[in-house]
Amino acid sequence: MAKQIEGVYERVLDCAKEEFLKRGYTDASLRTIAVNAKTTTGSIYTRFGDKEGLFSALVEPAMQGMLQIFRLTQETFHALDEETQKSTMPEYSSKSMEQLLDYMYTHFDAFRLLIDSSYGTKYHHFIDEMVRIEVEYTYQYMEVIGCESIKSGIVTEEFLHIITTAYFEGVFEVVRHNMQYEEAKKYIHMLRDYHMAGFETIFSPPGI
Repeated sequence: MAKQIEGVYERVLDCAKEEFLKRGYTDASLRTIAVNAKTTTGSIYTRFGDKEGLFSALVEPAMQGMLQIFRLTQETFHALDEETQKSTMPEYSSKSMEQLLDYMYTHFDAFRLLIDSSYGTKYHHFIDEMVRIEVEYTYQYMEVIGCESIKSGIVTEEFLHIITTAYFEGVFEVVRHNMQYEEAKKYIHMLRDYHMAGFETIFSPPGI
């Protein structure tokens, strides 16, 4: 096996990130990446398998890290007793979103790639996975607190999916707009307050 030249791996990742951010996954050129990294397309295939493998090397660790944090947050909250869940839900939700925002900004370029440049890859539906997790645990929470809108069938998992998708699409707008952290933090707080007010109408809908 040929010995890999030191530093090439890192140069390829740096040049790939620039190319994917500039052109998106579909239009990005491995040839351009190789030239800019002062290597060959063959060496890229050797190290990463193919173009999606290269893209994966840039985004997979950050994506899995966020999903792990998100799942753990949900599991920890839902391990609490009913009264504690009811009394701490707003505060817990706010702190959870701040934690995710901090993580996102620590790995900002990876999330720019996931949100803006992943069309044509398996990562294009990353937000859908966040939504799926949130809907699953929101529905559980509403069952735990005996929410009448769930019992009556007025609110379904399909409806929760729709409004949760709108929320998370809004959250990741901070990435699409390349906001500075402090601006994004303010935006996320306002967005959360807006959606929590809406959620109150389905937690306790009028007429039930």
